Order: sequence, then C-alpha cells, then structure tokens
Amino acid sequence: MEETGSNASAGDERTRGEEALMGELVRLMERLRSPSGCPWDREQTHGSISDAIIEEAYETVEAIEEGDADKLKEELGDLLFQVVFQAQMAREAGRFDLADVMQAVSEKMKRRHPHVFGQLSAGDSDEVLTQWHQIKTAERGGRDSSIMQGIPRKLPALMQAEEVQKRAERVGFDWEKIGNVLEKVEEELQELRESIARSDPAHVSEEIGDLLFTAANVARFLDVKPEETLRRCVAKFIMRFTHMEEALSARGKRMEQATAEEMNTLWEDAKKATRTD
Repeated sequence: MEETGSNASAGDERTRGEEALMGELVRLMERLRSPSGCPWDREQTHGSISDAIIEEAYETVEAIEEGDADKLKEELGDLLFQVVFQAQMAREAGRFDLADVMQAVSEKMKRRHPHVFGQLSAGDSDEVLTQWHQIKTAERGGRDSSIMQGIPRKLPALMQAEEVQKRAERVGFDWEKIGNVLEKVEEELQELRESIARSDPAHVSEEIGDLLFTAANVARFLDVKPEETLRRCVAKFIMRFTHMEEALSARGKRMEQATAEEMNTLWEDAKKATRTD
C-alpha cells in the first residue's frame, strides 16, 4: 500500500526537522571544541573519552530495562552526543566527519539487508542472521582465519562468553541437550572442589572461570541473557541488603553490630518483603 499524500508530507516534514536538529547538534559540538568554546572539551581525544561511550551505553540499557521513557530519551541523547563528539574530533584531524559515519552505516545496513533492499529473500530471523554473517564475512574478503575473530575485547566477560558460544553453535560445536550442559556444570563444580582441597590458587581461579563460562552456556542454551540475568540478580541483592540495613537502623544498630543469626533472620525478612513473584 502506498503512502497517502498527507502521510508522505508529514514524513518529509519530520525528516527535515530531524536533519535541522542534527545540524544544530553538530554546530554545538563545533562550538564546544572551538578556541572560544570549553577548555575541557578542547582537551579531549578519542581515547580520553572512549569509556564514556561504554558508560552512556549502559545507562541507556538501564533506562530500557526500567521502562522509563523520559530517562531513555535523555540517555539516547547522551549516547548520540558521544558519537557526534568522536566524529567532530575525526573531522578536525581530516579523517572523516559525521556525514561519512551516517553514509557508511546506511550503506552497510542496505548491504546486510538484501531481503529488504535487494533481490534475496529471508523467511525468518534465522535466515536473516545466516545472511548477515555471510555478508559480513564477504565484506572482510573472507580473510578471517577464525570464526572467533572480531569479538570486541571491551565486552563484559559474560557477554563475551555468550558471543563465543553462539559462534561455536553456528558451526555445530554445541551440546545436544540441556542435560549435557548441566552435567558439565557438575563436572566443573567438582573440579573446583578438588582445586580448593589441594589449596591450589591458580587452579581455583581457572576452575571458577570454567564454572562461570559453563553457567553462561546454560543461560544461552535456555535463551536467557547471562549478563542481564546477573545484573538483575545484583540489583536484587542490593535491594535486599538495603532492606536489612534499614531494618537494623530502625533498631538503632549498624550492620557490623548485628549477629550472624540476626542477619540471617533479617535476610529472610528482606526476601519476603522484596519478593516480586
């Protein structure tokens, strides 16, 4: 079905508005980096603010998980600003500018969606992903010597583990059923117990890593995001611990003054008070 004239006109107007605002943001960044701008912004380099990209990305994810639309709008803005900041520094160095960034990603998305912009077809998401990986490999000239190449080193460890396991799965290197993975958890746990019994710190560390990696495999096998799951678990622990602190404070006590028995009782109370199911 073709767009009606009014719908197309509204879409064009919205696009023009977005383009104008993007231009305004670029000019704002230019001003901040100019001799009459902000000393702090002028001093920054690609590397000095690279961690800010990670921080803003995580804050954006947090807003998504909280379902907070206003916060998400703000965090997406902060994340976009980091892109504009990096592009401005590259433009000053004569390497590329924001227009180059947008053109490059637009062209890449068209190449990687031939079922939308080309002649190929894809019946479901699995076919889309298969095409995506094939096109990505072709773009690199087929020069990757390993399917494991290209995994960002800055990814959190659990996300790295998940990506490694997904890539292994794509070439058939995977468990047949969840029971096999759970057996592997038991095996790794037993090896950890043996390392602890031998008072072998190096192997204890290694076995803990193996156990965490296998736990991530369990999550992947059950279609659960291990990074998100652990983050929610940490948030739950903090909420329950804070509940304990508040309960003790109401009694005029601090956590370090509580007995082990008192803490256990308070913990169970906190679990009941903060239960979400």
